Amino acid sequence: MPRYAIHHRTHYSYRRPVELGLQRLMVRPKDSHDLRLEEATLTLSPQGKVRWSHDVFGNSIATVTFDAPSDDLLITSDLVVSRHSRGESEIDIDDSARQYPFVYAADDRLNLGSFLTCRYAHCLPAVSAWAQFYVQQGMETLDLLRAMNAAIRAEFLYNPRDLGGVQTPSETLSFRGGTCRDFATLFIEAARALGFGARFVTGYLYDPALDHGMNAGMVGAGATHAWAEVYLPGPGWVEFDPTNGLIESPSLLRVGVASDAEHAVPVSGSYMGVPDDVTLVDIDVTVTALPGLAELPMAAQADAGSPAWAAPESAAA
Repeated sequence: MPRYAIHHRTHYSYRRPVELGLQRLMVRPKDSHDLRLEEATLTLSPQGKVRWSHDVFGNSIATVTFDAPSDDLLITSDLVVSRHSRGESEIDIDDSARQYPFVYAADDRLNLGSFLTCRYAHCLPAVSAWAQFYVQQGMETLDLLRAMNAAIRAEFLYNPRDLGGVQTPSETLSFRGGTCRDFATLFIEAARALGFGARFVTGYLYDPALDHGMNAGMVGAGATHAWAEVYLPGPGWVEFDPTNGLIESPSLLRVGVASDAEHAVPVSGSYMGVPDDVTLVDIDVTVTALPGLAELPMAAQADAGSPAWAAPESAAA
């Protein structure tokens, strides 16, 4: 299993000491069969009170409050994870859903719930028309999703934005460009328009080119990343990254899932003051490869077998 070290640093500076409001952090992934959490450390400056909970989607959420004003806020998350990916060639869809269209079983439809519902109703005509372009009679289900994923990668221009938020799918279609959040949202809405259950994923992207100081071979690797998952009978949730044209790639390191981008923000919060009080917003993300478990000494392998949560004094939970 490939192993990765993830460093995510968010730094805010203010012109004067301000009262920091509640900060909501979605930076700790769930331990699972395909993503193993070996180490997780959250460091805060100034010191804050951390409360952990699960949101409605089952994500781990840290809610942080502060007792005193500050002119600086530093949030640092360090993770070590190992990742198992079945790969695109190992996606084995049940015979009942191998060709499009198909109908989910009644239980699946009930449990998928909001993941089947388009969030941008006013964009539905434009999104449906775009999605239907890739539908051919009697085509394989995976071929349809693969075609939409590849089309966004090939035909849309990646335009990173400093500001958060997400474009509507109609805007992405009109501009023929956007961020990874925009592309994931368009893909999800198109999949839902075709009857698929789909959800938004936030996490990180590993690009091996960056380990060697080369130009990035992928886009979105220097920041938090977003992609989509589609529920298919048999394999279950299958990953699609339309920003890079990836499907079930070990380079996609999931942190959280939600029905839409609004509910999958990695770091968000507030302060009491005016906009001019903010003098710096700096976000730095690095993902580097580590030796695999098979390359470690046996003692180190044993230590890596038990996921740990390390909380320094500044972030004691």
